[in-house]
Amino acid sequence: MRVVIQRVSQASVTIDGKEKSRIGWGLLILLGIEHDDGDDDIAWLCRKIAALRIFSDEAGQMNRSVQDIKGEIIVVSQFTLHASTKKGNRPSFIRAARPETAIPMYEQFVQILASETGCPVFTGEFGADMKVSLLNDGPVTILIDSKIRE
Repeated sequence: MRVVIQRVSQASVTIDGKEKSRIGWGLLILLGIEHDDGDDDIAWLCRKIAALRIFSDEAGQMNRSVQDIKGEIIVVSQFTLHASTKKGNRPSFIRAARPETAIPMYEQFVQILASETGCPVFTGEFGADMKVSLLNDGPVTILIDSKIRE
C-alpha cells in the first residue's frame, strides 16, 4: 500500500463538474492499493499517518500531527501509484489491486483513518474520473509505502 501525503491549506475533488469533497487545513492523501495488501498494511499506515508530525508549531518546527491541529483529510484512490515503468514507455499497473479487492480496502482505510485521527475524512469516488485541486502548503509532500517500514 502506498500513499502520497500532501499538507494542504485547501483541497477539493470534483466529479463530472460537481464538487464531491472540500477541505481546508489538513491532508490530501492519494492511496494506491496492491493486490497483496492486507489489514496489517491498513492498520500500520493509518497509525503512521495519524502520528505524522508535519504541521508547524509556534516555533515553525514540524512538530504537530493532523490530530493536533484538528485538520481535515481527503483520501483519493490512486491505482497509478503502483505503475511499473521498467519496460517501454507505457506504464503497467499489474501490481495494483483489482476493484473487487481494492474498494473494500479503500473503504476500510478511510474508516480506520477517521478512527485513528479523530478528524473528518472525506473521499473521492473509487474508479471515477476525478479532478483533484489542492494548495500544497510548504510544499510538504511525503511518500510512504507499507512494504518499506525501515
